[in-house]
Amino acid sequence: MKKQVFALYFANRGFFPETLIAGARKEMTDAVTKAGFEYIAMEPNETRNGAIETAEEGRKYAAWLKQHEGTYDGIILCLPNFGDENGAVPAMRDAGVPILIQAYPDEIGKMDFASRRDSYCGKFSMEDMFCQYNIPFSVYPLHVVHPLSDAFAQNLRDFAAVCRIVKSMRRFTIGGIGARTTAFKTVRFDELAMQKAGITMESYDLSELFARIRKMSDSRKEIAMKQEVLYQYCNFTKVPVDKMNVLSKMAVAIDDMIGEYQLDAVSIRCWNEMHQEFGIAPCVLLSELNDRGIAASCEMDICNAVAMRALSAASQLPAACLDWNNNYGDDPDRCILFHCGPVAQTLMDGKGTVGIHKMFAKGNGSDYGWGVNEGRIAATPMTYASMRTDNGQMYFYAGKGEFTGEPIEQEYFGCGGVVKIKNLQEKLIYIGKNGYRHHVTTTPGDYLVAIEDAFTTYLGYNLKILQ
Repeated sequence: MKKQVFALYFANRGFFPETLIAGARKEMTDAVTKAGFEYIAMEPNETRNGAIETAEEGRKYAAWLKQHEGTYDGIILCLPNFGDENGAVPAMRDAGVPILIQAYPDEIGKMDFASRRDSYCGKFSMEDMFCQYNIPFSVYPLHVVHPLSDAFAQNLRDFAAVCRIVKSMRRFTIGGIGARTTAFKTVRFDELAMQKAGITMESYDLSELFARIRKMSDSRKEIAMKQEVLYQYCNFTKVPVDKMNVLSKMAVAIDDMIGEYQLDAVSIRCWNEMHQEFGIAPCVLLSELNDRGIAASCEMDICNAVAMRALSAASQLPAACLDWNNNYGDDPDRCILFHCGPVAQTLMDGKGTVGIHKMFAKGNGSDYGWGVNEGRIAATPMTYASMRTDNGQMYFYAGKGEFTGEPIEQEYFGCGGVVKIKNLQEKLIYIGKNGYRHHVTTTPGDYLVAIEDAFTTYLGYNLKILQ
């Protein structure tokens, strides 16, 4: 995986000790490298004292950024001392990437005129000026923090996630394969609301996918290659040979469409025509797509495909689109999240087993709906989110909880996991009363800070954090 790169900016103000800048350059580069990232920085001899102070130096830094455009994911603005905002504004106003402002703490015993930083105060001046010029920026606790501290290491991890989310979400294309089924009005959405945010939705009839499958020669080498990938991916031992062949063809056809139409994410009409026409369910194929980093939702839930892409960018792991499905005993803060089988294998507790879709096999026979990847979701802290559209706008909620790994009876169909979420009942009321769908997206880890910052500071989304 390619490492993220940060452009470094060091600020100075002439009233304050410029002797602190050289140490800050070394400490910041050490901090970024130790955290697993890469950096670029202007050479110290390119400006007075190796930092930016004047508007002229700021313009020089802006030109340097332009030369390196596309090579960095975000900017870290370091305040070794108070810093001059008049240099930072021309340097940053056209940066086009997230900006993290870090300010050094003063030390007791080093508060004399030669050592005192006053970055605590300078950070407010920098923030004030950026607000005046409408330059978005990121700040996290602590207000002042040493680059080599654990607190700043967490700041860097949060900021890196913000940069990934913003880069992933500013412009991308979702392919909808099939129309929304009439029975699922719950997944209706507004394409134009998404387009305003740079998200293009392209629609393809399910008949195109079916035609590709039917025309595909059995001798096409990609079918055997895909079949081998799937056999390695999870347990297909129950699946009949003819159904395995159809699943492999469908996987190749979906890959072809993703490649030909340059799709970054997909959502698929998964029922009930696939069951009727081919006797298969695409669940495990969506599972495998998600494990490859292509957000893939079922039931034509385009909105949660958007949430999946954001959460997956944050965690650098797959996201899962799940139903708020069952209570778990009488614990009000626990429930079961479930879906038939599109959960990425990476998120599951052991390899899943591919079987029939019992909901559709009921009344149709045991050779019906092959492709459900059954198992359980692994225990992990998690972040969750969902999206809806209304009045030309996109609206999200987000929160955090954990998959507990607690047992679910063996007879429970599909892929599920018990989650514990603080104040769950109040959150469910909010979700229901505000018209969100029955689906929710999850990804491992706590990325709530990054989601909130990316969505509200840089992307302009409407977001409700569920505390």
